Amino acid sequence: MTDFEQAMRHALALASHGPVTGGNPQVGCVLIDENGSRVAEGWHRGAGTAHAEVDALSRLAAAGRSDASGLTAVVILEPCNHHGRTGPCAGALLDAGVARVVYAVPDPGAASAGGAERLAAAGVEVIGGVLRAEVEDFLRPWLTATRLGRPHVVVKWASTLDGRAAADDGTSQWITGEAARQRVHEQRSQVDAILVGTGTVLADDPSLTARGGDYGEFLPFQPLPVVIGERPVPADAKLRSHPAGLLETGTRDLDEVLRDLYARGIRRVLVEGGPTLASAFLEADLADELSVYLAPVLLGGGRLAVGDIGVPTLAAAKRLTLSSVESLGGDLLVIARPTASASQPAGAPVLHDTVKSTATTAAPAAAEKE
Repeated sequence: MTDFEQAMRHALALASHGPVTGGNPQVGCVLIDENGSRVAEGWHRGAGTAHAEVDALSRLAAAGRSDASGLTAVVILEPCNHHGRTGPCAGALLDAGVARVVYAVPDPGAASAGGAERLAAAGVEVIGGVLRAEVEDFLRPWLTATRLGRPHVVVKWASTLDGRAAADDGTSQWITGEAARQRVHEQRSQVDAILVGTGTVLADDPSLTARGGDYGEFLPFQPLPVVIGERPVPADAKLRSHPAGLLETGTRDLDEVLRDLYARGIRRVLVEGGPTLASAFLEADLADELSVYLAPVLLGGGRLAVGDIGVPTLAAAKRLTLSSVESLGGDLLVIARPTASASQPAGAPVLHDTVKSTATTAAPAAAEKE
């Protein structure tokens, strides 16, 4: 493994310390010297705080340096080139005197891209594509949202082994066991919003909070509940006392809903709205990931977890790629993604541990880092 790859893996580990929710990506940065030794490091702590590159530069003084002259900045995402809540990282790196910038993934933001070109034009050596495949996977939700101008969508359901979400009499609590249900609460705490339909609200009166062990205390982050549909949420519904508030869309237009959520800074959503809403997202090809909890139970009957999704014949099946299968007590959690995903567009090159010596032009998108 090269010094750049080692540093990039460390930058990726640093990035994981940042918040997964909010409009900004998780980014880590490492400053190394000519011997590959780490001099300073940093990561992004959320919207309005210093970006990873600036955070790393701020720690140079503690390393006994006044600037970054002669150093290489290794960062998982191309340095931004715009003024948002903070200044452009490309400019900060230039001002600090870095000799080289190594990044994994080009910034897809229409306004924030161009940092690599700016740095190269100023005489800084720029290398892109180092460990790109790994970083693409890590940044998948944010990349999908930024490239498409809508949140990354995870459709979740729990079902029996024969694909039923409930018994014929409507009973469904609980198909899965405690470990699986706790994992759902953890999932909720890692998305910006939870989407349900008005039918689910009227039938089940869900709380949609993210809670800890034994479903008692609230977890530190609570997702915004979003109700899709035209009927109003009842005045006495549990959702009206949700700690994150409540958003009633007043429409069943999924594209409109997702565009609005993106404009509100929401980048990750979890669809928990039952078979009708799950089927609608699947039919519209708006599911970026499936999160399916399978219980070793058989119910039979007609209460399917997914209804008509617009597949008339096997040749038209929506093909998926398994990402992971995890055992949760007696249940399984299956994570799957559409075979061609927005975070790695069909036909786009995947650079496995490949170093490119020129800046990469970013894909157009409607978003930017803040």
